[in-house]
Order: sequence, then structure tokens, then C-alpha cells
Amino acid sequence: MDQLRITGGKRLNGDIAISGAKNAALPILCAGLLTAGDLELSNVPGLHDVKTILKILAQTGLTVQRDGDKVILNGSKIDTLEAPYELVKTMRASILVLGPLLARFGEAKVSLPGGCAIGSRPVDQHIMGLRALGADITIEGGYIYARCARLKGARIVTDMITVTGTENLLMAATLAEGETILENAAREPEVTDLANLLVKMGAKIEGIGTDRLVIQGVPALHGAQHAVISDRIEAATFLCAVAATGGEIQLLNTRTDIMDVALDKLREVGLQLTVGHNTIRARMDGRPKPVTFRTTEYPGFPTDMQAQFMAVNTIADGPSRVTETIFENRFMHVQEMNRLGANIQTEGNNAFIKGVDRLIGAPVMATDLRASASLVIAGMAAEGITIIDRIYHLDRGYDRMEVKLSAVGADVVRISDKD
Repeated sequence: MDQLRITGGKRLNGDIAISGAKNAALPILCAGLLTAGDLELSNVPGLHDVKTILKILAQTGLTVQRDGDKVILNGSKIDTLEAPYELVKTMRASILVLGPLLARFGEAKVSLPGGCAIGSRPVDQHIMGLRALGADITIEGGYIYARCARLKGARIVTDMITVTGTENLLMAATLAEGETILENAAREPEVTDLANLLVKMGAKIEGIGTDRLVIQGVPALHGAQHAVISDRIEAATFLCAVAATGGEIQLLNTRTDIMDVALDKLREVGLQLTVGHNTIRARMDGRPKPVTFRTTEYPGFPTDMQAQFMAVNTIADGPSRVTETIFENRFMHVQEMNRLGANIQTEGNNAFIKGVDRLIGAPVMATDLRASASLVIAGMAAEGITIIDRIYHLDRGYDRMEVKLSAVGADVVRISDKD
């Protein structure tokens, strides 16, 4: 398996172009199952998870053409209504094929998904919602079997806010007969991006961007063109990197209007920010200030930024507390950061960090996607050399991170097992 070798202590200087958002691209690609027309997408990031979802879609018979960050999908020849275990096992977002296949073709067979080991986040909300729309669903041998001649609109109130659940039910409802109301819907920008695409495809959706979505089902959807929104998590990760190392960077192709909470916390850290329409210039001099925060659903502090901010807190001038409310196992990076000399103690869903004067490079292991990014940040802030193992997690959600960081002065080298 590939590793990253990081020599710390380098200040960052230069421009970084932000890629399309992973969490928007995955459901948007699955929307290609909803139509026989061409779905022409741009700003699609070059991620392992994107490659996986495209493999899943292609094996259904969906035609996939890719050229750089552009993808053209055509669903006129879909003949396999299944997502098999060997493809689904590595990624929880693969459940997003269930709603579209069921809505358009009346049946689907989807393996129960896998993904990062950061918590259970079961698919029961997806199943409950689809049953409310009239689907007959059974789970057998690790597969979800769903059937319904045509879904019928219903009022659905999920027990919890679920991003992928909202996306799955939203896509299914676009082709259901009558009106569907999704209460307690996720408000994340990536959900909004999917909804905006569906409207371009002919869906009738009201309440986009709110926690109450009203969908009037239509008989069919058509093709469309759409650019995936830029990745707010990638952007905030690079801002945490410069906050930890010092220097000055400019982010290009950003969506600053969906990053308010993260930007406010970065200002608390001491990062000097100049925010433009789609650019962010960030300068850091001196040691970070500690920040205390609690993760919650959008528009609150994103759980996907918890580990990266914790990395900054490890070298901050003072104590801080981090409370994780979304995933029950999302502190697995703590023991790895402590290997670098951090002082972090956990108690339930709280982490208590005492900032130290310096971190020291050491071998560490990535346990999930965002944990891997946090270890890159900590490694760049540490003295000496840090080796990060199992970086396939990083490739699931960051498009050539080591290349982008190296271009602005970091000493980050990929060590391939093929070398």
C-alpha cells in the first residue's frame, strides 16, 4: 500500500485550485440512473470514490464517458438493476443507487454498504422512507431487495437528519406518483446541489436548501448539464494546513458562501482571511490559538472538519475541547496524533486537547478519510519525518493532495508500493 512521507516545518506559499465536492459528485452521478437522456457533468473530482461509483453505475448498463473532470452519463441501456457486494463494500455512499433504480425501473438489488469505520450510520432511514413511498423491501444475505410497480408520494419524517437518506429519498420521489414531503431533510450544500440538478432534469422540487422538501412527481426526467459545486471540506482542510504550518496561500474555485462556520473558527485560530467571490487568501504568522467546537448538521460545524481542526489544536497556545455528535467512532485519529507528541484525552464523545510547543515526526496510520487529512496536517507541522500508512483512505476524498501541497512548498512525497 502507498504511504506519504512528510518532512515537517515548511511554510506554505502559493495558489491551490479546489476540486469538485466528493459529497455532491457521488449522488449527482447516481442521478444518471433516473433518465434515459445524457447527463453532462463538469468539475467532477478525480477521487477513488468517484471511480468506484462509476464502476457501480457502468455495471448496470449506464454508459459512462470520462474526460478529465467531465463525465457524460447515458441511462438508455440500463439492463442490470443490481449493485454487487464486491463494489459496494468499500463505500457507504453506494446505497445512493437504490432510490433511483427503484423509482425508474420498479426494482433494485443493492448490497448493504461499507465505508470508513467511523460509525454505524445504518440505512434504516432509507428503507423506512422507501417503504413509506410504497416499496416492498426485504433484506436477505446482505442485500436489500426492493420492488414497487410505481412509487407513490407520501409524507416522510426521518428519525434523524441523514444526508444520504435525504438524497436517496429525494431522487426516488422525483418519479413517484403524486406529492412527497420530506421533513427533517438535510440542508447540506451538497444536497442542494443535487436538488438543483434534478430541477434541471425536469423535477419539481420546492423548499430547496431548507429542512422541508416538497416534490411533485413527474413521469420521466430528461438529460441536463451541471457543474458540481467546489469542495468546501477540501478548501477548509487546506486552510487548516496553513494555520498549522504558517505562510500564505490563495484558494481558487471556492464557494465561500457555504463555509461560514469553518471560516469563523479559522479566524479564531488566528488565520488572516481575505474572502473574495470564489477565492480565499489566508495568511498565518505565529502559533495558533485554541478553538473549542461541537460538530452538528449544516449549517453547524461539519463533522468532516473535526479531525483537521483537532490537528491545529494540538499545537495551539492553550487547551481546547472538541465534541463529536455525528459519528460515534470518529476519534480514531487521536491515538495517532498522540504518537506525534500531541496531548489529547478522550471521554465519551469529547476530546480534550492541551496544545504542545511542538510535534515530532513518527510513523502513523490513517484510519479513515478525514483522519488521514488530519495526520497530513499534523505531519507538516511536526519536526522531522512523518510516515503515514494506509493513505488509500486519503485518495477516497482528496484529489492529488500531495501534489497540491507540494506545489505550495510542503515536503510531501508519495511512496508507492510499486516503486
